[in-house]
Amino acid sequence: MTAERRTRYDPVAVALHWALGVALLAQIAFGFALDTIAPRGTPARSDVINLHKSCGIVLGLLIALRLAWRLRHPPPAWSAALSTLHQRAATVGHRALYACMLLMPLSGYVASNFSRRGVRFFGHAWAPWGPDLPAVYGFFNGVHVVTAFVFAALVLGHVAFAVWHAAVRRDGVLERMWPRAVRAAHAPRALDAAARSP
Repeated sequence: MTAERRTRYDPVAVALHWALGVALLAQIAFGFALDTIAPRGTPARSDVINLHKSCGIVLGLLIALRLAWRLRHPPPAWSAALSTLHQRAATVGHRALYACMLLMPLSGYVASNFSRRGVRFFGHAWAPWGPDLPAVYGFFNGVHVVTAFVFAALVLGHVAFAVWHAAVRRDGVLERMWPRAVRAAHAPRALDAAARSP
């Protein structure tokens, strides 16, 4: 294991982090905008809802892949610049993000199976495996919506702390998950700054 791999996430983890981050934010924005894009009772409503469901199922599978990769490839050690309190807070935040990432698509999928409409996965009808129970559908759909709001708040906090580490503390924490190409582009400037320092 090289020194770089001990201080950085591996390339697959980095790629999954950024790709899923962008995709999940787009999916949440899509979900919040459903009533604007296709108001209830309009002909387009069913197609738009099922597109959201289809994208959610794909994202759920990618999230499972990311979690499996994370379990088999432990993250790098914490930076020495982080206090024990900061490390614990970051651990709790990351676990909460993973919990939301798993709960959002799962609750949406389960809700759909307690509705007579079921799921049309990119146009292919999947018969629901549960009975048509509006109360059960409402419960799981409520979990789905609340989790989306909680996840959005956690992401805002995650981004805020990443910016704080990069712009204020400048402790290298963000670089652990920074794409290699972006990091390489900043390397010459970092070397110049180091050469100018006393």
